[in-house]
Amino acid sequence: MTAERVPVALGDRAYDILIGPGLLAEAGARIAPFARGRKLAIVTDETVAALHLDALRAGLAAEGFEAPALALPPGEATKSMARLDETLRWLLDQRLGRSDFVIAFGGGVIGDLAGFAAAVLKRGVDFIQIPTTLLAQVDSSVGGKTGVNAPQGKNLIGAFHQPRLVLADIDLLDTLSPREFLSGYGEVAKYGLLGDAAFFAWLEAQGPALKAGDAAARIRAIRRSCEMKAEIVARDERETGDRALLNLGHTFGHALETATGYSDRLLHGEAVAVGMGLAFELSQRLGMCPQEAPSRVRAHLRAMGMKATLGDIPGPLPDADALMALMAQDKKAEAGRIAFVLAEDVGRARVVKDAPPDAARAVLADALAEKAAL
Repeated sequence: MTAERVPVALGDRAYDILIGPGLLAEAGARIAPFARGRKLAIVTDETVAALHLDALRAGLAAEGFEAPALALPPGEATKSMARLDETLRWLLDQRLGRSDFVIAFGGGVIGDLAGFAAAVLKRGVDFIQIPTTLLAQVDSSVGGKTGVNAPQGKNLIGAFHQPRLVLADIDLLDTLSPREFLSGYGEVAKYGLLGDAAFFAWLEAQGPALKAGDAAARIRAIRRSCEMKAEIVARDERETGDRALLNLGHTFGHALETATGYSDRLLHGEAVAVGMGLAFELSQRLGMCPQEAPSRVRAHLRAMGMKATLGDIPGPLPDADALMALMAQDKKAEAGRIAFVLAEDVGRARVVKDAPPDAARAVLADALAEKAAL
C-alpha cells in the first residue's frame, strides 16, 4: 500500500506527513533524502523501545544509518524540566552538531520533549517525528509545538520548532492498549467537532470499525485530521488566530490534567474528550449552539467507550473555583481572562475571549455535583 501524503505548507520549512502501513521498515529510505551523511539520535520511551526500537533500527540500517537511542520512562510525568535536562545532556554526549537529526520516536510526550530538546540544542537542530500513538499521529507530531510541563500547568515551557518529516505508521497502533487508542481518538473527534460536520458524522458511523482495527478507516481518519491541522497551521503557525481552534476541549482538559497530577487517572485525550463535552455544555448555556449538541457529543464518546463527563474520572477533583484558577494559568489566558474555544454547532467552533466566568464556573459546579451523586 502506497503511503498517503499530507503536505504542511510553511514555505522553506514545509514538510510532509506520510501515513500508511510498513513505514518503520522504510524509515531509512524515507529519511535518507534529508539526513544522508548526518548523525541520527533517537529519543524514545521504555515501552516503545521494547516493542519497536529494533524494527526502527533495522529500517535505518537498510540505508546505512546507525542511531543511538535514549529510552525514558513512559508517561506524562516525563514531560518535565528534569527529563529535558537528561535528554539534552545525552544528546550532547552523542556529539550531535547543528547539521544532525534527532528522531522523536514515541507518543505525544516524547514528541514534545524531544522536539523541544532539538529546538534548544545548539540553538536548534533538525528533528523527525515518528509518532507511535493515535494521538501523536493526528495531533501532537504535526505543527511544531514542542515543550514540557510545569507545576503551574501543561506546556508552559516550550518553543515552536517544525519537524522535517512525519512518518505515521498505522501498524504501530496495533500495539496500543484499547484505552491508549481511545485517548487518541479524542483528538480525532475534535477535528470533526471544530470544523467538519461531515467528518464527525462519518466518525459516528465508522468509529467502531476504526476502533476494531479497520486499516482503511484508520488511514482516512488520520489523513483527514492531519489535513485539517496542516491547513490551520499553514494559516497561523504561532497561534495568533485560527490555530487556537485546535484547543477545543483543552482549556477544561488541561486544568483537569493538572488537577489529577498528570497521572494515569486521566490521559490527555481523555481530558480533551471530557473538556469538549464541557465546552459544548458551556456553549449551549450561552445560547451559542443547539440544545441537543452537547448530548450528541457525549453520546458518541460513550458509544466509543470513552470518558465523557467528570463522573468518569476516578477519584476526587478540586472544586469549581480551584479548577477555574487552574484554567486561568493556561498559556492562552490573557491578563487572567480565560479564552475558550466554544461551539456554534457540531462542525463549527470559534474562540471566545469574553465568556462569562460565572457561566463556566456553573458548568463545572454542576458537573462536579453530578459526579458526587454517582
